[in-house]
Amino acid sequence: MRSKHYPNLFEPIKIGQVEIKNRYMLAPMGPGGFCNADGSFNERGVEFYVERARGGAGLIMPGVTKVENDIEPCELPMMPCPTLNPVNFIKTARLMTERVHSYDSKIFLQLSAGFGRVGIPGLVKNAIGPSEIPHRWMPDVTCRALTIEEIRTYIRKFADAAEICQKAGFDGVEIHAVHEGYLLDQFAIEFFNRRTDAYGGTLEKRLRFATDIVKAIKVRCGQDFPVTLRYSLKSFIKDWLKGGLPGEKFDEKGRDIKEGIEAAKLLEAAGYDALNGDVGSYDSWYWSHPPMYQDKGLYLPYNEILKQAVDIPVITAGRMDDPELASRAIAEGKTDMIGLGRPLLADAEIPNKVRAGRADTIRPCLSCQEGCMGRLAKYTMISCAVNPAAGREQDYALTPALRKKNVMIVGGGVAGMEAARVAAIRGHHVDLYEAGDKLGGVVLAGGVPDFKEDDLALLAWYEAELQACQVNVHLNTCVSKDTFSDLNPDAVIIATGSEAKKFDIPGADRVYTATDILLGHQDAGEKTLIIGGGLVGCETALWLRNQGKTVSIVEQEDALLSLAGPLCHANSEMLLELLDYKNVQVFTRSRVTEQSGEGVVIHHQSTDSQTTVPVDSIILAVGYDSKRRLYEEVQHSIPELYLIGDSRQVQNIMYAIWDAYEVARSL
Repeated sequence: MRSKHYPNLFEPIKIGQVEIKNRYMLAPMGPGGFCNADGSFNERGVEFYVERARGGAGLIMPGVTKVENDIEPCELPMMPCPTLNPVNFIKTARLMTERVHSYDSKIFLQLSAGFGRVGIPGLVKNAIGPSEIPHRWMPDVTCRALTIEEIRTYIRKFADAAEICQKAGFDGVEIHAVHEGYLLDQFAIEFFNRRTDAYGGTLEKRLRFATDIVKAIKVRCGQDFPVTLRYSLKSFIKDWLKGGLPGEKFDEKGRDIKEGIEAAKLLEAAGYDALNGDVGSYDSWYWSHPPMYQDKGLYLPYNEILKQAVDIPVITAGRMDDPELASRAIAEGKTDMIGLGRPLLADAEIPNKVRAGRADTIRPCLSCQEGCMGRLAKYTMISCAVNPAAGREQDYALTPALRKKNVMIVGGGVAGMEAARVAAIRGHHVDLYEAGDKLGGVVLAGGVPDFKEDDLALLAWYEAELQACQVNVHLNTCVSKDTFSDLNPDAVIIATGSEAKKFDIPGADRVYTATDILLGHQDAGEKTLIIGGGLVGCETALWLRNQGKTVSIVEQEDALLSLAGPLCHANSEMLLELLDYKNVQVFTRSRVTEQSGEGVVIHHQSTDSQTTVPVDSIILAVGYDSKRRLYEEVQHSIPELYLIGDSRQVQNIMYAIWDAYEVARSL
């Protein structure tokens, strides 16, 4: 029975000869933590992918699987590798493919040539490339050019790996990638490829590595075994380590749209059965891994062009979690399938919820990349800021409490709400007390900029969840130490959050916190100066600049975001480049000393000089102090007492939610 809600998202589609039950795909992501040292999948990886099949995705695509580990050795077990131990790989992978098939989902495995110049230091040991070119992360390192024999070895290994995948029950494979500036993409792009042999020069020769791979796989596995390609129509490279921003005019040094169309046709002719399309590169990482500063559905304009150029299916990911946007994109011929990566970390049930008409219950992805890309870059396991169980589905599964308790939670920010939700799901009787008239804590202000809309969507999701879980919410209710004696709860969780730091500035009378400005309690005027170049200060500056205001930032450290920046490079790089592109004035290694009649006086530590900037207001974004007075008053009088979120340690949304989940799942 087809869904009455966005029915075109649930129409079958074929990739090659393989029919997929709907248009939703779990997009490929780095599989950190999902494999063993011999390149096989571990139990945690199996559970992760099966959970997304159970959630309704028609196609499951485990990502970034190496085909060899000698030419470009990587530290294992960061990525699977079928050719290291084929017997054990087949044994563990078949457990996964059989279970995925139980939900009538198909599963392709993404096979990777590797990183080349973009290999993460500490993870990838050799610096290789199509030519002798600078390394992305280590500019003083020059990559070694692959030999012809090594290229042929790669091609053979792709065929070997695909055959192993076929034996393990995979329905097809995807080649990673003429996309994002990985090794195959470096061969395809003239800016990186200076070869004069059969794999360099004309576009056809630069694509030969990728076309030889698909031909070899088809010979080995048969013409009916689907092979898709991760493909970027446009690179957004202005120069080495410099990306082009949305709307910015620049000369493309990578692959431009014209060449992208020609390349797509050549790749289709070589035998690829679908293109998993996007734009971007490691030199413009915020296109390939879009933060909240990018538009929803940012790849659709490019994949619409791609669809007009080829006859094979086109798959589109990139902030596509809104089913209305997804359905319209398919109806308008902009794409054939919808890839969800990070959104299916946040909520594995998105396809099922959309199909059942319950799209309003989807837990939103924040595009913060704190739990996913940010953690992968730090050599740790992939998870999700808003879903602590992502990537550890079995270990972190919620179980009914053996003894039901009366649980009292003080504080209605995200930590308090998550603790209340989890405790109630487990069967506890939960009362949540919030001193203000709204739930949300500091996220109420943080979610005000239009590019943070998903933060507010998360708060709305929590409110609906608390109502569905029958949590008793008490707004406008202050809790004192005497309250606990009156109510006598079995367990108490203190989640009183934090408050913005304040200080006086000599001569200044219009000094506000970022919270005051974001919530509309105060007016910044037309010219403002922000003290503090952490995430709050930089995002507030961008939001005000987008309104046409003149904005300056003063930061004591050597650089913006040096103390309180995002984990993921894509987020921090885009935010910093946007501030520069939009002409936000930045003073680092500086501090405000006073405000005179001419303006705010800024002292520059490096030159021992001063600058005066005329402003209408000063905005403080210098961090937060934990609110833990109540906890300190009762910490020795309540037997089962927990302190979580910002009241324990000021960090971010992810750690507030993770604190709460860990404590509440164990009550």
